[in-house]
Amino acid sequence: MNEKNEIYNPDIERIDEINENLRLIQRKDGLTFGTDSYLLSAFARPNPKGRAADLGCGTGIISLLCASRKKFSQIYSVELQEAFARLSKRNAELNGLDDRIVVKNADIRQITFKDTDGEVDHILMNPPYMKDGSGRESKTDEMSIARREINGTIYDFCAAAGRLLKYGGSLSIVHRPERLIDATDAMRRSGIEPKRLVTVYPDSDSRPCLILIDGKRGGAPGVTMCRPLIIYKKNSREYTDDMRRIYDEFTFDHIFSFERSG
Repeated sequence: MNEKNEIYNPDIERIDEINENLRLIQRKDGLTFGTDSYLLSAFARPNPKGRAADLGCGTGIISLLCASRKKFSQIYSVELQEAFARLSKRNAELNGLDDRIVVKNADIRQITFKDTDGEVDHILMNPPYMKDGSGRESKTDEMSIARREINGTIYDFCAAAGRLLKYGGSLSIVHRPERLIDATDAMRRSGIEPKRLVTVYPDSDSRPCLILIDGKRGGAPGVTMCRPLIIYKKNSREYTDDMRRIYDEFTFDHIFSFERSG
């Protein structure tokens, strides 16, 4: 990189302007910022005085979104792949959020609360969606690791959350609908009880594309479900009122309050 392009390498990276007035360095051949990351960031309930950890942070986008909205006082961004850990650190510095975000190049299968300077109040998790060996072959090893459970299954991720969370702390996950049973089973095996569930649909004529789950370490059994979140209006690429409100307010509170959608 020359001095002019010291922030990023234009041969393999790009900088995008995204939500919350953030700038995100992304690999051209890597996974890019998507709706799932934004929804998870908005879904997580704020705890401005609490500390959080983002497991498998990739580019660090979830940590950036939460830090920019001051949802937590500090966020530990944990990433196994060294290249993405460095990228996450650069993104925090680029956006002036490195005072709130601490990047850890570590394996979630081995991490303990000692790596986060004690137990945390909240865990955010956008884990690999596919089982190892499933789906189409990825273009690069980095993309394959990000997409598939090569270096940790949903059970490994939830076990890490169980080790890091305070008793009464919360876990927020985004995953695919077909992995719902795996996700909730993994949470319970790690002592985390599912408490809130949202099913996300691209539009009213499609099958669900995502699930969002909140859990509580040591929580009592019982889950609250809200109405489905539909992203786009029928036969349109225009956001529904619910989706627009999530982007405006960075919360799902209105969906769980069962207000009538306009």
